[in-house]
Amino acid sequence: MTVAPSSLAAPRAPAGDAARALAALACGALFGFGLALSGMMDPARVRGFLDVFGRFDPSLAFVLAGAVVVSFAGVRLAQRRARPLLDETFHLPSRGKIDARLIAGAALFGVGWGMGGLCPGPAIAGLVLGLPKIFVFFVAMICGVLAHDRFFARRG
Repeated sequence: MTVAPSSLAAPRAPAGDAARALAALACGALFGFGLALSGMMDPARVRGFLDVFGRFDPSLAFVLAGAVVVSFAGVRLAQRRARPLLDETFHLPSRGKIDARLIAGAALFGVGWGMGGLCPGPAIAGLVLGLPKIFVFFVAMICGVLAHDRFFARRG
């Protein structure tokens, strides 16, 4: 398997860009459909899963287990290929170190997920529902991404 650092972009043909965009759209639509089908766009389900001493709802654990199985199979299939279908190289993270920035980011993500009951995938998929709470979450999430890129992203 050929691997390129995630910060380097491989040269792309214009027709390849359209195929990648279409594949991303199809994968995103399938992911959103799965979230809707499983009920994971409902913040109460997520909070129920995190409420281990109250009204615990284990349904998220089953969705996560299913996602791990599918992801494991996809990674195993990808490892058999010399290169991805729609690019020249696989783009994998170049850093493997667990440091304070990673732990702080994971903790911040977890706190936000627990408080809001949403994470980026369900928030984006939930925009089609037109619920004000999801829209507010989405705007706050975009503001957080922009603030991170402006003030905390490493340059160079």
